[in-house]
Amino acid sequence: MKAKLLISSLLLGTAILAIAKGDPVLMTINGKDIKLSEFEYLYHKNSQQQVEKETLDQYVDRFVLYKQKVADAEAACIDTTQVFIKEFEGYQKDLAAPYMTEDTSYHWQFVSEAYERTKKEIDIDHFMLPLGNTPAETSENLARMDSIRNCILNGEDWEALVEKFSSDPSKQRNHGHYGFVSANMFPYDFENQLYSTAVGQVSKPFSTQFGVHMIRVNKMRDRNDVHAKHILKLFPREATEEQKAACKAQIDSIYQLLKNGADFEELAKTESQDGSARRGGDLGWFGRGRMVQPFEDIAFNLADGAISEPFATQFGYHIIKKVAHGVPSLADMRPMIENAIGRDARANLIKERRLNDLKSKYGYKMNPELDAYLSNALTANGGFDSTFVAQSIKGCKLPLFYYGSKESAPVSALFQQLNPKTKIPSVDAAKEMILSKVDAVAESTLLEYHGRELVKNNPEYRNLLNEYRDGMLLFEISNRRVWKAAAKDTVGLEQYFAENRAKYNWDEPHFKGIILSAKNDSILNLVKADVARMGADTLTDALHNKYGADIRMERMVVKKGDNTYADYLAFHVGDKPERKGYPEFMILEGGIINQPEEMADVRGAVTSDYQDVLEQRWKEELARKYPVKINKKVLKKVK
Repeated sequence: MKAKLLISSLLLGTAILAIAKGDPVLMTINGKDIKLSEFEYLYHKNSQQQVEKETLDQYVDRFVLYKQKVADAEAACIDTTQVFIKEFEGYQKDLAAPYMTEDTSYHWQFVSEAYERTKKEIDIDHFMLPLGNTPAETSENLARMDSIRNCILNGEDWEALVEKFSSDPSKQRNHGHYGFVSANMFPYDFENQLYSTAVGQVSKPFSTQFGVHMIRVNKMRDRNDVHAKHILKLFPREATEEQKAACKAQIDSIYQLLKNGADFEELAKTESQDGSARRGGDLGWFGRGRMVQPFEDIAFNLADGAISEPFATQFGYHIIKKVAHGVPSLADMRPMIENAIGRDARANLIKERRLNDLKSKYGYKMNPELDAYLSNALTANGGFDSTFVAQSIKGCKLPLFYYGSKESAPVSALFQQLNPKTKIPSVDAAKEMILSKVDAVAESTLLEYHGRELVKNNPEYRNLLNEYRDGMLLFEISNRRVWKAAAKDTVGLEQYFAENRAKYNWDEPHFKGIILSAKNDSILNLVKADVARMGADTLTDALHNKYGADIRMERMVVKKGDNTYADYLAFHVGDKPERKGYPEFMILEGGIINQPEEMADVRGAVTSDYQDVLEQRWKEELARKYPVKINKKVLKKVK
């Protein structure tokens, strides 16, 4: 599998950099051609992002350096590591999705269908029987449900039959009556029956993964949700009448402010004790049955834009502002719809249609010899087991299927999908199981091929993918050569600091030391006693071992204003800070210093400057290692 991934990435990298007709070579770096189209794509993208515009010559210099660094990353074989390949292939898959027009159109069909369905609410009765442990049992229960349906159509009482035969556990409280329901509340196959059964009709029996069902549609109405905001003053737990009265006085005061023109959303943010306060009290859209009474009735009976008088529920006192009523917009409902599509049968339907489109697009054709090969091989082996899998992977040279112009997938790719520990003595059952895995191989193979075709035929996709690939390489090689390199090179940092000591002076004193915090003053006093008798060399380790989580120690180098604890303890400014869980603190060691004493005191600044030194050395090395040739005539064609 690792070899396959590596080969795939190398093929894609080659395809990305392939020469397109009518696209002249602008420059060559280390023997690799850079096309005019790639340069123009990045040049124009860069121009749109620049505050101060660069000249073309300035950008050329920066582009050359960028490509030299990418060449250095390739020379370091970063693009062949499993970490790189996995991340890159994941991005390639995500980036290719918008270019699968059939995929996105199917997805949109389901989104549109779901939104249209949400505009209607349907009052239904529900009847349910067990699914059955085998297909035969499921068929028997479907036939049994059909008999019950005939009884209902002949006038027998639905509720009585539900009580006697239905296996729906909710029948104890609803007697088979679900009331008004809407889209995205049930599995997709159940929803399809819900919205295809006419008012007054009883559906034919149908099955889902949960059981065998039958529904009766009683009524249908237009959806009429409410979008509201509210301000809540909560009752204390087991509130007394006095506490409730105090709560009422608070809400009345808020209501008076609203009557005098105060902003509802701002008051909700500062006064409401509900989780919606940070959103200005916004509860979003909700339908009947979602809120407690009388909150629901008041919200539904208000006029759009109106604000209610204060009222009480079991939770406290509320004020409601009604924003709108009706059906939420598609933009409001789309996140919920997308989530529902992603977790039910529609996701598989989209996947199946996408695969069928790929099969059609690339001339997919199963190898007609495969069926006979499987029958003979399974018969000779006595069924399916680990021996069969091992022999088939090693010995079978047959193509599994054909696609593209002259492409084929090997049967071995199919056997790699199988669990060799499975034992199936029946030849027919084993062959059915094996063939059920073909589509998984077809999907991965055709998607990979589709990606390569996009790279060759779609300049926009090719440039985006190439930009991301080079960006990944640039980040990793820069990390190795400059950022991490500087942080790890302690000797180099010390030497650079010594040679440039005069650069690192402070304009004001700093506190340098350790501040220790304790859970209470008793622990802090014990620490002080220990400090008085311990040696400085073992102080921090000894305290940590003795007190563990009862104390915290923080080493720092800070100027006044950088740290409230240092301000209070060392600079003697400000009030005593409050630290939850560790309210008592002291200076364990250290004090005020006027200038840095060692490189560690200014490590951040030294590291940053040292990175610049490494960057310059690297640039000089790149210029020597990766020569550049620029075609000036082609450069003049840059638009």
